[in-house]
Amino acid sequence: MEIILLRHGKAEAHNNPGGDSARALVEKGIDQSKRAGLYLRAAGLLPEIVLTSPLLRAKQTAEHFCQAAGLPGPVMQSWLACGMHPDSALRELCGFQEFKRICLVGHEPDFSSLIAWITNGEGGAVEVRKGSLAFFEIRPPSRAGILRFLIPQRMMQPLTGTAGTPTEV
Repeated sequence: MEIILLRHGKAEAHNNPGGDSARALVEKGIDQSKRAGLYLRAAGLLPEIVLTSPLLRAKQTAEHFCQAAGLPGPVMQSWLACGMHPDSALRELCGFQEFKRICLVGHEPDFSSLIAWITNGEGGAVEVRKGSLAFFEIRPPSRAGILRFLIPQRMMQPLTGTAGTPTEV
């Protein structure tokens, strides 16, 4: 199984009156989400399904990503909310074995912990920044996996279309 991790884009400040779960994406976060979708589409690495955290900023990231990539809308999964443990994520992924490539939209430090877990790292060596993509291969429920790439947002630009002209986001 191939797993793509997409950390949510830049969101409103932590002092949102609706609390952490109600923090929406700002314009930069929307752009990051779309750019990730266009990037994976251009690379021929689109997922078959997109699963997202129920928190607003992650749902919005997943929606803009799907729209830009030309994919059906995301499927909300409560286990992707903040505080996801790597072991429980691998158990949950067992329910999606019919898919070859899955995109998970979620949060830090959850994604860094998951990458460290599957690569047998001790943690702290990986940072998944806002709007970044990570790609790894794994066979859940096995913990052993291979990290294939981690691409920060700044390396996804500029995107070019088939004629070499910048692609809109």
